Amino acid sequence: MHQDPHPLCVFVYGTLRQGQANDITRLQPAPILLGTARVHGTLYHLGDYPGIVLGGTGLVRGEVYAIEPALEARLDEIEMIYPQQRDEYFKRHIPLTVALAGGGQATLRCICYEYNPAYLKGAPVIAGGDWVIGP
Repeated sequence: MHQDPHPLCVFVYGTLRQGQANDITRLQPAPILLGTARVHGTLYHLGDYPGIVLGGTGLVRGEVYAIEPALEARLDEIEMIYPQQRDEYFKRHIPLTVALAGGGQATLRCICYEYNPAYLKGAPVIAGGDWVIGP
C-alpha cells in the first residue's frame, strides 16, 4: 500500500486533544495520532477553551494527527472558520518537529488554529503552555 509521504496533519492544543470536550479521536473520518509537538507561542485561557497566539519564546504542547480532508472541513466548522467565516481563529500551516508515537522525530507541515489577538481582552496566560495540565 502506498502511503502519502506528506499527509494532511493538524496540531491540536486545546479542546480537540484526547480526552477533552471536542476530542478529535471521536470525530470522523478517524484521525491517526502521529505524536506530540511543541510550538512557539502563548496559550491563553478563554473560559471553556484555550487560544494560541503563535510566535515568541513560550512553548505550547499539543498532539499531531494525520487527517482526511473531510475531517479538516469538520475542524474548520468547530473553529468557526467555515461556513460562518468568523475571525476568532485563523487557520495557519506551520512546520513542526513531531516526536513520533512510534519513536523518532519528523518535521511535518501542520494546520494550527491560531486565536485572533484582537479578542484576547485580558485573558490569562496558561504559563506552562499545556491546556490539559492547566496553569
